[in-house]
Amino acid sequence: MADGYDLDFLPTTLPLPRPAQQTRELTYPRFSVLLDPARRLAAVTAVNIDGELLRDLPRTGDWRLDPRADADEQTGPDVYSRNDLDRGHLVRRRDPGWGAADEARDAMEATFFYTNAAPQAAGFNQSKELWLGLEDHVLAYAETTDQRLSVFTAPVLGDGDPSYRGIRIPLRFWKVVAWQGADGPAATGFVLDQADLVDTENGLLAAPPLGAFRTFQVAVEEVAALSGVDLGPLVDADVLRRRSVRDAAWRPLTARDEILL
Repeated sequence: MADGYDLDFLPTTLPLPRPAQQTRELTYPRFSVLLDPARRLAAVTAVNIDGELLRDLPRTGDWRLDPRADADEQTGPDVYSRNDLDRGHLVRRRDPGWGAADEARDAMEATFFYTNAAPQAAGFNQSKELWLGLEDHVLAYAETTDQRLSVFTAPVLGDGDPSYRGIRIPLRFWKVVAWQGADGPAATGFVLDQADLVDTENGLLAAPPLGAFRTFQVAVEEVAALSGVDLGPLVDADVLRRRSVRDAAWRPLTARDEILL
């Protein structure tokens, strides 16, 4: 479909993270998805973002199955109907939408394949706003260098995730953002926890009283341990490691200005 994630997009080569389980690699314009056919969800997504060339185009595209994978290897429309589940973009719609207008539009529309979605409980609140804005915040920080990011996002595919309509709903999501700093590659990790919002008993997904999305800044090595994904050189590039932040393994975030970069 396209060339996918470019490991040489930044001045320092960053290989595609690799999960421990068997996955199917699917490439799209400027991003790649490592699909776990058994879980029917992405184990890794990776996208290149050129902040200097980003375009703000009208939303186009419809959610659809990727014909390169069997339907029973994807979490499709039946899982998201008649409930409080959102089809949460893993690679955000705008992330690959840069450069020439037609190329940006094609890349944005490719984010609507179900292979790039994961079930997220509805309930847009401050914590979810924070999660969605993490890349924007780091991109603004990176503007002092080359305005480019490589971003890796996926659900944590845990053994204890609750069953629902033939899949298991992930309770946590992880994200690692990488850029080229003044002294080489830099990266930072985040985890979103939706466990308080997911209740699959009696077919419900968001039974009252609602909890909250919780967002944490987490050491990249913690993200690797939690997800079971080999994050390679991103661990050593972690800004928390370089700053010798040891006060908390997981730093709860309530506002973007609390992020350490």
